[in-house]
Amino acid sequence: MTQQPPGTIRLYSGPLSMFGAKAQIALLEKGLEADVVMVPFEMKALYEPKHPEVLRINPKRQVPVLAHGEVEIFDSTQIFEYLEDLCPEPPLWPRDIAGRARARLLELQSDEVYFPHIIRLMGLQDTPDDPAAIAAREGAAQFYTRMDGLLADDRPWLAGEPFTYADIALYMAQIFGERMGAPIPVDATRLTAWRGRMGERPSVRQVAGAMGRWLLGIGRPVPAFLRALL
Repeated sequence: MTQQPPGTIRLYSGPLSMFGAKAQIALLEKGLEADVVMVPFEMKALYEPKHPEVLRINPKRQVPVLAHGEVEIFDSTQIFEYLEDLCPEPPLWPRDIAGRARARLLELQSDEVYFPHIIRLMGLQDTPDDPAAIAAREGAAQFYTRMDGLLADDRPWLAGEPFTYADIALYMAQIFGERMGAPIPVDATRLTAWRGRMGERPSVRQVAGAMGRWLLGIGRPVPAFLRALL
């Protein structure tokens, strides 16, 4: 059983923050109680006005931000590392050094290799035949194919065992990929099955399901796999 560390853990996130959702899922996986503060967000105004604590702690003026006693940090990957040190059980990185390195690289690639393609698509929704949009979808599809290959030989999670932060990162990122017109290819069957396993985890159902409900509440389409979590 997880022993809750002293002091209130407070996570500042947003209803449509992929990176905040990553941190929230990790907290739940660790069994850590946290005060999750959803900062003001609206599709047109976005995160304006900024939450004062986000402004104070993060010079980038973005969520997620985590505060725990004297510790005040931002960036979802930095939060992952803090939570792993704070609460080593259950582990969300592999135990062996090589496994940890591979899993950390996968988490980085989800954020820095795959997700930039999706960010590019966010500005090209009205011009899907734009060469930049086509290239972004192709880049995302190539990444999906690579991840599908990692799951060969009945490997349950991207880094093998255990379930890791790398799985959390790609799951949340691909939600936005699906929404922006870069879905997992039909022939990436192992990756689709992995997504199904992810959706069975209570932490994912709670956090991703809340995001799906929020999208439905403002009349936005929700992918079928995300609707299944509602």
